[in-house]
Amino acid sequence: AEFEVLQAQINPHFLYNTLDSIVWLAEMGRDGDVINMVTSLSVFFRNSLSKGRDIITIEEEKNQVKSYLEIQKIRYSDILDYEINIPESLLAYVTPKLVLQPLVENAIYHGIKHKRRTGKIIVYAEEKGNELFLHVADNGIGMAPVQLEALRSGLYNHEGLGLINVHKRISLLCGVGYGLSFGLAEGGGTTVTIKLPKKFN
Repeated sequence: AEFEVLQAQINPHFLYNTLDSIVWLAEMGRDGDVINMVTSLSVFFRNSLSKGRDIITIEEEKNQVKSYLEIQKIRYSDILDYEINIPESLLAYVTPKLVLQPLVENAIYHGIKHKRRTGKIIVYAEEKGNELFLHVADNGIGMAPVQLEALRSGLYNHEGLGLINVHKRISLLCGVGYGLSFGLAEGGGTTVTIKLPKKFN
């Protein structure tokens, strides 16, 4: 029941900003960007529904976050770049749905947007033994070590509902010891890591 409540809280509030952007692009005559943004928005919501499933493949989660990044790339073309590097061998494993998008959203709004030049987000994955690790790294403004420690000890309250939601949903489905962790990215910025089991009970 708690999981279902958390799932219901997923509110892609960026929809309003995206629709505003579509109107602006249409008024500017940028028809190609309008088509691309509407297509990505459609893919995003189709994947969000996932035919009612709470657990999806990493390939589906990858496509979900890619559609979100495509939308944001059109909106913030002058400040945002991204890469998604997930090995093909990991795509068939499963994950709770909508775990990457809130982390990417957080990276854009708390890291990249405050940078004075173009920033980059890299989504990548690796496996270690019986566990999977999904990473979202950015080269945004980062945080001081004291902020990082406060974030770790305060269990995500620092950054609001999105990260709390992701961590709780993973913990409920996968058990204690799984969820989010935080680190500093090389050359500045922040890395958020999702720890998952290869096999769900």
